[in-house]
Amino acid sequence: MQKQDRSAMLGTMKMTRLIPKISIPIMASMLIQALYNIVDSIFVSRFDPNGLTAVSLAFPFQMLMIALSTGMGTGINSLVSRRLGERQPREARQAAWNGLLVEGVGSLLFILFGLLLSGPVMRLVVSDKLKDYTSILSMGTDYLSVVTLFSTGLFMAIYFERLLQATGNTVLSMITQMAGAITNIVLDPILIFGYLGFKPMGVLGAAIATVIGQWLSALLGFIFNQRKNPELRLNPKDFIILRRDLSGILAVGIPSTIMQAIGSVMNVGMNAILSGFEQSNAALNVMSVYFKLQSFIFMPVFGLSTGIIAILAYNYGARNKERIYSCIKTALIWACVIMLIGTLIFMLFPEQLMSIFESDANPELTSQMTDIGVVAMRIISSSFILAAIGITLSTVFQAVGKGVYSMVVSICRQLVILLPAAWLLARLTGSVYAVWWCFPIAEIAALIISIYYFRKCDRKLFAPM
Repeated sequence: MQKQDRSAMLGTMKMTRLIPKISIPIMASMLIQALYNIVDSIFVSRFDPNGLTAVSLAFPFQMLMIALSTGMGTGINSLVSRRLGERQPREARQAAWNGLLVEGVGSLLFILFGLLLSGPVMRLVVSDKLKDYTSILSMGTDYLSVVTLFSTGLFMAIYFERLLQATGNTVLSMITQMAGAITNIVLDPILIFGYLGFKPMGVLGAAIATVIGQWLSALLGFIFNQRKNPELRLNPKDFIILRRDLSGILAVGIPSTIMQAIGSVMNVGMNAILSGFEQSNAALNVMSVYFKLQSFIFMPVFGLSTGIIAILAYNYGARNKERIYSCIKTALIWACVIMLIGTLIFMLFPEQLMSIFESDANPELTSQMTDIGVVAMRIISSSFILAAIGITLSTVFQAVGKGVYSMVVSICRQLVILLPAAWLLARLTGSVYAVWWCFPIAEIAALIISIYYFRKCDRKLFAPM
């Protein structure tokens, strides 16, 4: 297959071969990224247990940055893949340039956030009731300032990954992500604990390691796109600001961003609810640890979803109904198998998972974390398979330009259902152990809404093809 025709495999290769070929490299890179997130938390908790609390409270705002960069990246991927499916290569390159503009503006917003708002927002979320309030506030502000001020690396890394993925170059995309994640893992202990002659920097060192890895990913992504991705190579001659392209990116990107940003709102809301319990420090840490651990299960499903966006969008642009159905069916099988494995791990080995984050510095806090964490992981993981179906269907909506459907599902899941359910469970039972049932309740509701929207897409978009 000629390099220039690489994207054509999205419309011709057998689906049972194509989905693994496209998605496995993305899944592998996301697993490495999830491993980094876990390793990062382990190093921080070993250095100072309060460091984990500080990063946990800063994390929702870091998630907002990730939400904007990846949300707009999803919009870019969807639009560019549809242009390629429609056999419009020049228009695809123009869409890529407009995507670069969108990601650049997003980066600028967070640089301003880092300059002006890092300290004030941390003072809002760090409760003065927490032990070691001053230390947690200082560490959280340092971490948030660094990751936002140097956010351009993240935005550009996501941008070039999406261009590579849009043409099926997922192995190169994997290399860029893995290079950044591995760099983070290597630099973390060096900068946090002060090895190889460096001064121990604690949480600040973790933030610096993060941004260095992101900038390396961005640099590699740029090199690979310009040298190995001829269909979307950036050439100034193709640069033109087009309202239709910006609208096409934002139509998918804004709902996708809101979907992920809602996760930050949910995280802040859950932190507020959990802060009301006597075991608030332990409960907050369990929340953080759970999201680190569950990412190791969810990241492969997100990788699968990222891969099938290009496949679905390409075949939607080519008006190939049979391949769209085949892609959805195959992806659902893969996603459910992955989540079944995750469910078994969380159900059978919660104590072992929590023990990874044990610290000798505060045995009482560690014991409370384990008690709460074991219950939380077993309850939440009971809904993993439901989540797999919901994530896959949401991906279908994004691929065909119906990102609003995905956004509505996400709002219902994390705001309309999950937070009120958590608040009610906390008020009615007074038990931190009961609060975790809000996750299965929310997934059931979200799945019902997702099925409704999928049937609507099928009736109006796919069946008439």
